[in-house]
Amino acid sequence: MIEIDQLHKKFGDTEVLKGISLTIAPGEVVSILGASGSGKSTLMRCMNGLAGLNGGSLLIDGLDVSKPRELREIRKRCATVFQHFNLYPHLSVLENITLAPIDVLGRKKAEVEAEAFALLKQVGLADRADAYPGQLSGGQKQRIGICRALAMQPRYLLLDEVTSALDPEMTGEVLDVLAALARSGTTMIFVTHEIAFAREISSRIVFLDDGVVRADMPTDRFFAEDGGYGDERIARFLAKMRNK
Repeated sequence: MIEIDQLHKKFGDTEVLKGISLTIAPGEVVSILGASGSGKSTLMRCMNGLAGLNGGSLLIDGLDVSKPRELREIRKRCATVFQHFNLYPHLSVLENITLAPIDVLGRKKAEVEAEAFALLKQVGLADRADAYPGQLSGGQKQRIGICRALAMQPRYLLLDEVTSALDPEMTGEVLDVLAALARSGTTMIFVTHEIAFAREISSRIVFLDDGVVRADMPTDRFFAEDGGYGDERIARFLAKMRNK
């Protein structure tokens, strides 16, 4: 379980997160929506320990992200797919996927490689195992990033704008992979501007506005005709996103 209580985060004098409180139960698929600058990606970075907290607490399975020893264990349970891929350019696709399971989890190379090939087949890149990131398109790199995260067999999968580099066809393929993963019980948290994506995959929507949680509700209620129980700010946001 992810438990966030009165989380505050500042960058210099600018307070980006202003007392965020959330609980995300195992098996939930939660999309975090909001305008640019609302604090979505910062919240994600706090969850995986890439951004320190300035107040409040953030626990994952009872482990505190602010404690280095506990954070190391959290990172074995959480995998992040970043917006800009972050693949190792000097490693092949297969090596990018298998590095952490072998070195961090101590798993056997042959077993991890077999799983990596299966993941590559799922995302339509079975023939690219020996390629290097510089030889891949942006969409291909993102799919490799997802494979790399899944290879860690995470309890929690954090996804930050994972469809931003994908064309519509590839977005659909990735969504299919993630939908299957959601059905398997992996807890997933999405930061996204893709409204249709969020509506399709999520069990719940969290809407951030200026660093605070403005709405936290089941997906069907959020996308009802009155727009988040008639919240004018959410209705404007949805109308703008649908008109893009």
